[in-house]
Amino acid sequence: MSQGFDLVMLALLIGMALAVARSKDLVAAAIIFSGYSLVMCLLWQHRGAPDVAMTEAAIGAGVTTILVLLAIGRTRRREK
Repeated sequence: MSQGFDLVMLALLIGMALAVARSKDLVAAAIIFSGYSLVMCLLWQHRGAPDVAMTEAAIGAGVTTILVLLAIGRTRRREK
């Protein structure tokens, strides 16, 4: 079961990383990147590192996403 969970999470991470790289909409890329951080949080928790998981959730999915969205708000939303 543990190996299956790891493989599913790895596939999600690779898919999200590719989606962020290919996205032309910057807000969509920021949201997908936030999901990437949340999946990383699940992996850290599953691996037995709750302190790293909480930090990833707070900084990676929370603060970073807000800062990126604020920066996008001051620029153009879509890439040319």
